[in-house]
Amino acid sequence: MDAIGIFVTATIFTLMLTIGVNDTVQQLISLWRRSKVLLRALLAAIVLVPMLVVLLLWIFDLPPEVATGLALLAAAPGAPLTTKRAQMAGADPVYVSSLQLTLALLAVVVTPLYLAIFFSLFDLTIEAVSPINVASQIARITFLPVVVGLLLQRFAPKFTIRVRKPLNVLANTMFVLLVLLVIVILAVTPELRTMLLLDWTTIAAIVIMAVSALAIGHFLGGRRAAQHGGLATACVARNFGLALYVAGLSEAGAESVPTLVVYLVIGALLGILYALWNRRQVEHETDAQTHVPA
Repeated sequence: MDAIGIFVTATIFTLMLTIGVNDTVQQLISLWRRSKVLLRALLAAIVLVPMLVVLLLWIFDLPPEVATGLALLAAAPGAPLTTKRAQMAGADPVYVSSLQLTLALLAVVVTPLYLAIFFSLFDLTIEAVSPINVASQIARITFLPVVVGLLLQRFAPKFTIRVRKPLNVLANTMFVLLVLLVIVILAVTPELRTMLLLDWTTIAAIVIMAVSALAIGHFLGGRRAAQHGGLATACVARNFGLALYVAGLSEAGAESVPTLVVYLVIGALLGILYALWNRRQVEHETDAQTHVPA
């Protein structure tokens, strides 16, 4: 299991490093100069999705460990794999990269604040978390590799140009292997499958959360498929690693891990279906623009 953890960490580090070597600082903060687009994105990902989870926890009579898992996911935006998942949807890579890093930066404040709110409203199995703990996890997983990539662009531009394509290939390969690894682990580990057998009420709540998150991002992401596809992906792709990290800060938090894993699987499957559909919309828009009479 240690080897698996190392591979997962290495994959995420490589994916984030590709952002640093492919995008400029101006591109990574480009969303900050588009105030209306930024506000819609933040409204969707860090306001409406958490509000949706609050409603679900009020409506469904969920066990504390399940409520804790959904609360952790709602409070953890900015998943490191957002850019790769959005790429499947044909989303604008610059928009998605800027959005992902913005959400990760805001998570330092949003995650402790939202967990405090959830803690005051519902019976959760975790304790309060400090912004310092959240910042340290995000800095290691998200910002460190991006900063390394940007520094390479700044101080070793010729080297960066040479390694950019091989690094992209490596990142894509590792991502595919990671997906296959998850499938194999689920297939050969009956104990894990048994642990993930949640009741139908919990499954229904998770499906509603994932579908609604996609819908929120889709309808607030603007008219362009390349943009609303990116926001929909960012809304459904919660930061599983951050949620798992926070859950691990308390002994009782381990009880919420099955909920996190089931959401990860269901959210990924629904996200893939949405991505395939949205990519076709992007292609149709591109074809329409190509054939516009001069």
